[in-house]
Amino acid sequence: MMTFSDAIRVCFAKYAAFAGRAARAEFWWWVGFYLLGSAVVVIFDAATFPLSGGLFSLLFPLAIFLPTLAVAARRLHDIGKSGWWLLLWLVPLIGPLILIYWWASRGEAGPNDHGPDPLNPDFVPDAPFVEG
Repeated sequence: MMTFSDAIRVCFAKYAAFAGRAARAEFWWWVGFYLLGSAVVVIFDAATFPLSGGLFSLLFPLAIFLPTLAVAARRLHDIGKSGWWLLLWLVPLIGPLILIYWWASRGEAGPNDHGPDPLNPDFVPDAPFVEG
């Protein structure tokens, strides 16, 4: 089972790695980190620099923009979808709801076109997995 610190470490290690798959725990721990970090930064900005316009509140999301996109794309890969489906976020109301549903869905068991199963990377399918 992936812990909070494991998920954060993995996401920063794969800072801009869009290839591969991400398990639900990795993705949702990252979302929790994003929300918690955003709240801490907003409170810090309000307490220390009330007239700055929230400089750190702008820098934090900018600093973790790429790893957030990357883990979201890898999460879609885990359910067998292309990372390009992230563009669905631009469709008002229905797009984000579809993405949230997909991100919460169980990943495909065993390897798929995007790589081995993140929950069981040693899984040996009936037919050999060909990477490429």
